[in-house]
Amino acid sequence: MSTTSSRPGAAHTAASATPVAAAGLSLGALTALVVGSMIGGGIFNLPRQMAQSAAPGPLIIGWLVTGAGMLMLAFVFQTLATRRPDVDGGVYGYARAGFGPFMGFNSAWGYWISAWVGNVGYLVLLVTALGHFAPGMLVQDGQLTWVGFALGSVVLWATTALCIAGVREAAIVNVVVTIAKVVPILMFVVLTALAFRMDLFSADIWGHVTLVPGDDGPMALGNTLDQIKGMMLVTVWVFIGIEGASVFSQRARTRKDVGRATVMGFVAVLALLILVNLLSYGVMEQARLAGVTDPALGSILAETVGPWGATLIALGLSISVLGAFLSWTLLCAEILRLPAQEHVMPRVFAKDNAKGSPVVALIVTGLCTQALLLRSTFQPDAYDSLILLASSLILLPYLWATLYQLKLVLTGESYEHDSHGRGRDLAVALLGTVYAIWLVYAAGPEYLGLAAIFYAVGTLLYVWARRESRVRVFAPGELAVLAVVLAGAVWGLTMIAQGTFELAL
Repeated sequence: MSTTSSRPGAAHTAASATPVAAAGLSLGALTALVVGSMIGGGIFNLPRQMAQSAAPGPLIIGWLVTGAGMLMLAFVFQTLATRRPDVDGGVYGYARAGFGPFMGFNSAWGYWISAWVGNVGYLVLLVTALGHFAPGMLVQDGQLTWVGFALGSVVLWATTALCIAGVREAAIVNVVVTIAKVVPILMFVVLTALAFRMDLFSADIWGHVTLVPGDDGPMALGNTLDQIKGMMLVTVWVFIGIEGASVFSQRARTRKDVGRATVMGFVAVLALLILVNLLSYGVMEQARLAGVTDPALGSILAETVGPWGATLIALGLSISVLGAFLSWTLLCAEILRLPAQEHVMPRVFAKDNAKGSPVVALIVTGLCTQALLLRSTFQPDAYDSLILLASSLILLPYLWATLYQLKLVLTGESYEHDSHGRGRDLAVALLGTVYAIWLVYAAGPEYLGLAAIFYAVGTLLYVWARRESRVRVFAPGELAVLAVVLAGAVWGLTMIAQGTFELAL
């Protein structure tokens, strides 16, 4: 939704944002934000996770289904960027424009929590990867040491300082880092392609006899449908970040670049994921692949080319996670800044410095990340449950975005003067909505209940923002949404109280 001069502090925001708006983020910078936010640490462990769930045949089918589903989401963001160029903020803006300020707030709030919780995972993974070069100093028995915690904290605040120095400057650094982290992955693809053995890949292509490591010993993969379902649950998490360009729509050089960057970034990442995944089955037996140590790409490449392969991947993983952390730090701040400009978040989050950076939003995000990093460093089981919660929080904004496109098509809004492609857009919206619903289902009902607790707590911030701006807090329809959120929160609290679901905090 476009910002107007009637909002509190509009003159300050417009003036402070001028340095950014004057230049704008290019297509390359926006694409790098999509690629950088999607490629973190997941791709480096993907072959092991997939090998535990599916043989090559079901894997290919699952990738086709997942690729098609996520492509629909990419097309949704591309279409919305074209049809509603006046709407800023991506998932936040679409939820607000389609369903009101309270739904917009929930989208921004859930996205923000998910993003900084995920950033804690990137910091832990980064320190773990660097532990390859300093055995025992940064990581011991799978947990960060005090030295490792200190290193993670330095990276956190150095990245925050870089973002405070300027969003455009940080985005340029992100382009460089994104290129640097893709290079080791491309080297893996080339080296494993040269060593690829078709007889190994097709030995048990449907997984009828292969046994993979399990908690109670070797176990069968199950039938084809079970294998497809198992691998698709893994793919839910590796595509998060596809909306990265749309969140920065207000800072784009041209609005058309937002949609282009989304599709280009998605296609590039999808190709890398599939190649890394399938080529691994041709250089190592699936049963062994399912039991390699993380990062899986390091173990695979070490067997293919020697020990230097593991060192290359450890270096690539470090750069990759650092780049993803930078991308998500930018996304965290931006998703607070825009709602604050539109009376949906407290106006303090809208304050930009001379470089156009939302300083307060960045500092608050850093403090939250720092607190959870300390907690998860010495209680990793707490982080394991929180990261699944983060995933459920970020999937709901995806659903609201697809529902908004469906609403536009059905009502004819934005099609009054150009109905070209309306039928195609309807098909994309329907398929994207079905897939988004499946993603929410895959997150699990327990975590949706826990997500509702966070949404309920966040409502206090929404009430503060609305009263601060002296505008109506809830419309009649939004009270119904609030009732659903509160009911879900009660359900989540009941599960915790009864021990039905255990959240280690």
